[in-house]
Amino acid sequence: MDRRVVITGVGGLCGLGTDAASMWKEMREGRSAIGPIANSELHDLEGMTGAEIKALPQHDINRGHLISMDRFSLLAVLAAREAMRQAGLSWDEGNAHRFGATVGVGGLGWDVMEETYRALLLDGARRVGILAVPKTMPSAAAGQVSLSLGLRGPVFGVTSACASANHAIASAVDQIKLGRADVMVSGGSDAPFAWGVLKAWEAMRVLSPDTCRPFSADRKGLVLGEGAGMAVLESYEHATRRGATILAEIAGVGLSADAFHIAAPSVEGPASAMRACLADAGLNAEDVDYLNAHGTGTKSNDQTETAAIKRVFGNHAYSMSISSTKSTHAHCLGAASALEMIACVMAIQEDVVPPTANYREPDPACDLDITPNVPRERKVRVAMSNAFAMGGTNAVLAFRQV
Repeated sequence: MDRRVVITGVGGLCGLGTDAASMWKEMREGRSAIGPIANSELHDLEGMTGAEIKALPQHDINRGHLISMDRFSLLAVLAAREAMRQAGLSWDEGNAHRFGATVGVGGLGWDVMEETYRALLLDGARRVGILAVPKTMPSAAAGQVSLSLGLRGPVFGVTSACASANHAIASAVDQIKLGRADVMVSGGSDAPFAWGVLKAWEAMRVLSPDTCRPFSADRKGLVLGEGAGMAVLESYEHATRRGATILAEIAGVGLSADAFHIAAPSVEGPASAMRACLADAGLNAEDVDYLNAHGTGTKSNDQTETAAIKRVFGNHAYSMSISSTKSTHAHCLGAASALEMIACVMAIQEDVVPPTANYREPDPACDLDITPNVPRERKVRVAMSNAFAMGGTNAVLAFRQV
């Protein structure tokens, strides 16, 4: 039997806010969190812009647990705890083995990695922190979510650059559909504001000097952000049996690879993932009301994605609403598509399409309705979320009103 998978809780934090409701409020109104990075030690990169979490929310995580986490793990735990609270779920000895977690990350524990190398190479240290390895490993976020929430079912990390969260959610859907779990806490997290990471992105010459303007003719590149987004996924039967409030159903998953270039985007890879998602969901192109675009704000990505959308949706590409919320929360790498998942779920809940902020000039090569600057009220029965990563790894999710 094909088990339906639904979302019963969401949680998140990024530059826009420190819980899902405050993030969505800013996203919906098109208010951008992008500005000068102030909290991180940037050394010779002072003045760089990003979407930074100015202060973490209050929490009751004990010190013993805190010292075992790098920032990306802490963000994931905070988001996961919020999602579980909204879902109204708790574990006990009888069901913990049926609860799992998958967390997508674009990198690893950059803060600890940078501290370690600076201590060894610049300060002459002979030893590093005893927890350096478990704090930096990419799977740490998933493990820490499991520890914090007592989840003893399938737990693992997923990494596929900026498609990581969508791949993690797709993997969680599979665990539920295959009967390996009844509940999965899933999403993504990243905290890239470390000097070495920013130097690497600077070398690629894709960073915008001011802000992120997806699909606008005067766009200058992407802007990095930090954050986490998590969702509680349940089988439909499990959710209805306990009387849970269902926010949306994950209707379909589409995965593909470009097999084209390690950094440059293609048209066919993303188009293939979107087609596969529609097929998996049993949807026609005309059924999609809102598409949250990958929309990074680089010249090549936005034009390539527009061409892929046209190839898949045909004339309907001009009828549905499209936006890139990276214009508000920036590109949060492993967390990006998790934050965009929340945008899709809330668009369905409120029948509002969040806008593409910072838009100024039409680009003839990006001529779809990208909801410039102002939110749009419309019925959103089905929303789709694109995530197309370097390496050509593509993951698309479809969400449906229940």
